Amino acid sequence: MPAHLSRRNILLAGVAAGSALASAAAPAQAARRPRAAFGRYGSPSARLTRSTLYVHPEGAGDFTGVQAAVDAATGPGRTLVLAPGVYRETVSVPADRTDMTWIGASENPGDVVIVYDNAAGTPKPDGSGTYGTSGSATTTLRPDGFTARRITFANDWLRADHPGISGTQAVAVKVTGDRSAFLHCRFLGHQDTLYADSASPDTVARQYFAHCYAEGDVDFVFGRATAVFERCRFHTLARPDLTSAPHGFVFAPSTAGANPRGFLVTHSRITSQAPDGHYKLARPWVPSSAPTARPMLTVRETRLGAGIDAVAPYTDMASGHPWQDQRFAEYRNTGPGAVVTVPANRPQLTPAQAAAHTPRAYLGDRRSRA
Repeated sequence: MPAHLSRRNILLAGVAAGSALASAAAPAQAARRPRAAFGRYGSPSARLTRSTLYVHPEGAGDFTGVQAAVDAATGPGRTLVLAPGVYRETVSVPADRTDMTWIGASENPGDVVIVYDNAAGTPKPDGSGTYGTSGSATTTLRPDGFTARRITFANDWLRADHPGISGTQAVAVKVTGDRSAFLHCRFLGHQDTLYADSASPDTVARQYFAHCYAEGDVDFVFGRATAVFERCRFHTLARPDLTSAPHGFVFAPSTAGANPRGFLVTHSRITSQAPDGHYKLARPWVPSSAPTARPMLTVRETRLGAGIDAVAPYTDMASGHPWQDQRFAEYRNTGPGAVVTVPANRPQLTPAQAAAHTPRAYLGDRRSRA
């Protein structure tokens, strides 16, 4: 990717363009009634609730950074309203901030961006080693009951900028809490963009993603959560550093063997910036720390674009854990990437089996709550 089109510049340009458009619209009226920094979500002088805190990068809120607001938002049920802007920082939310809600104050999730650029192989400033995959996350969310609306979570670390680093995993967000929900959010990165996980292999974490957008290249949606992706878009990126397929893998679930439900993708679509057939739909991740994992992915009623290898959409991550031994299945998918040419490579659910693979079956009442 040319330097002037790097993810870092795209993020900054998108926020600047949104702000410029907002200020340019109806200038005479805007001069009389300037648009509030937090839109319809109140302000420090007119709070939605007593437990609401406001974040603004230029000082119009209670805090200029997200982490500072998280640190102050002690106790359950707190709400953070984030004004449009780029928040270049890492954010870590402890488990005791239960039922916390983050709201992007703009109707466009591209206007509110939390971004940083650590990778697994990035050296820590204190010299104690590298960050590792989990440590690379721009945002780490541990509490149960967390909800985010209209926010972009990004990691703009680029391989081309760091040719000497081999640990290229760079997580935009890691989520481990139960009853988590993300509505109209974006997840931007390259390898390991969205880490939908749980606190431990024997802990179930139900997570719901609706009307979201995720992009990347290698395993960019991965983890052991019970996660439902409903009406989402997954976009595979070009790999100018590679000359042959595959360029990457969309999903890499690592579902615990005892968990009957892993990833469910429903009524969504997968698009691609890469040449046709250059991406695998999924590969199973069985971590060395959890050798009894049995990854599970169901993709149903979803449009698979031409970027997906229709002949062999699944592959192994490790030879000792072939994808055929895992829990991969499809149901009534459409598009060129869903064409069944080798039936043995495309396990399909029957209508009776599909009845057990719905958002409500996976999440209970979490979907309606979100």
